[in-house]
Amino acid sequence: MEINLLEITSAFIVLFAVIDILGSLPIILDLKKKSGPIKSFQATSVAFSIMIVFLFVGEALLGLFGVDIASFAIAGSFVLVIMAFEMILGVEIFKHDSPSGASIVPIAFPLIAGAGSFTTILSLRAEFETINIIIALFLNLVVVYFVLRSSAMVERVIGQGGIYVLKKFFGIILLAMAIKLFMTNFGYVVMEFIKGIKG
Repeated sequence: MEINLLEITSAFIVLFAVIDILGSLPIILDLKKKSGPIKSFQATSVAFSIMIVFLFVGEALLGLFGVDIASFAIAGSFVLVIMAFEMILGVEIFKHDSPSGASIVPIAFPLIAGAGSFTTILSLRAEFETINIIIALFLNLVVVYFVLRSSAMVERVIGQGGIYVLKKFFGIILLAMAIKLFMTNFGYVVMEFIKGIKG
């Protein structure tokens, strides 16, 4: 395995765009208000562990349950849709009853380590050395940690009005991302289903 700075940079940029922790700030602030303080280190370490495990055994693990990546991504898109509706409509659908608050569910999973991240990790594995993907993942989670740690400061700076506007705006963005994730993978699932019928 060879460490390659170009591969690390490319993987970092792709993962940063998919994880989109800055775009998730309104969701994080909303969850913080509902569920109490967010444990930044716990959320990032759990998300990192999940993604590392998925990097090595994800495809095989899903295969054990007869689930392909496309179907998994579609399931993840439904979770994102629910979260988007919560933000846009100001309703509570997702019950925040985790013993650890919102730090693990839904922040570590599926907000940080979600269907989009998993699909991206498997795609990157086909192109880049594993060590470079791990380094890029680690660097992304360092950024995530600092964003989660400074969420209270961001809240003070932009105020309640700013949070409200951002929540509605990013709710629509999240909904659009969920629809794109669904549409991208739905066609593949349909084609595989048709192949199965013909075969």
